[in-house]
Amino acid sequence: MSLYHFTDKDLQKIIGNVLKYGVIISLSVSALGGIILLSSHSSETISFTHFEEKNENIIKVVQEILKGVSAFNGESIIFLGILLLFLIPIVRLILSLFSFMLEKDKMYVIITLIVILIIAISISFGF
Repeated sequence: MSLYHFTDKDLQKIIGNVLKYGVIISLSVSALGGIILLSSHSSETISFTHFEEKNENIIKVVQEILKGVSAFNGESIIFLGILLLFLIPIVRLILSLFSFMLEKDKMYVIITLIVILIIAISISFGF
């Protein structure tokens, strides 16, 4: 019986698949939300003259999105697709971090950790 050794090429293939299928899934979720939104609110007129920006915590925003998705709200499903689209590069960064650790490339591990830290700080304090 031979043991399979996990290599960097295997991880690169996984990263490529995460990017490819992540975009497909997020676009499909957004399209489904658009179809639901259009089918349930097709007779309404939407006015874009008034826009109100909400300053909310990211955790509260995600909770509202998930609550709307559980209620089968089309707008919330669209936002879930957008949220998934934002998460794809973060997942790629985390997988790249493991790849650099596997290669024992300390400089790129440090750079990737700094980028992840910057993203975490901007998400935490950006709202």
